[in-house]
Amino acid sequence: MLADLRRTLINGVFELVSQPFVDARGAFLNAFRSQDLTFMSSWADRGIAQVNLSRTEAVGTIRGLHLQAEPHCEAKLVRCLRGRVWDVAVDLRQDSDTLGQWHAVELSPDQGNAILIPEGCAHGFQVLEPDSELLYLHSGAWEPESETGVRWEDPQLAIAWPLPVTEMSDRDRALPLLSELKAECMHIA
Repeated sequence: MLADLRRTLINGVFELVSQPFVDARGAFLNAFRSQDLTFMSSWADRGIAQVNLSRTEAVGTIRGLHLQAEPHCEAKLVRCLRGRVWDVAVDLRQDSDTLGQWHAVELSPDQGNAILIPEGCAHGFQVLEPDSELLYLHSGAWEPESETGVRWEDPQLAIAWPLPVTEMSDRDRALPLLSELKAECMHIA
């Protein structure tokens, strides 16, 4: 069965909801199937260049908002394997009608959902349960010189994070505001 694809207000950002097969042994879920995504311009015929896992211990921790700028832009498919997170995509594409808008979805294994984030959108999340784990599929390899993002508490974005922040890296605290980002970092062809 194909995943249920739910459009969001941001062009190219989708929530994918998969139904696990459940029997007396437990459950089986297709975490990624290319036929679920190939018709969407957000993934099209891109391959998977990198797979990452993250575990975040403390409730309230925020990671992000990250993206890779040109020429190393990437799409991401993010799924929660354990715990619960509030996952956010922010549109940073200069040519987009939704530039500067954000969309959030709660990800958890019980919901069987994932979020597809296209090139040019930043990604971040806040942990809602201790020891939450995420699986990331990336269409491009990590290139440190192309790494950028936008600050989590940017007043222009006004993201309504559900919890007070408990932990965050110094790097994420130092990300620029949307108004400080260079236009060439946000242009996606």
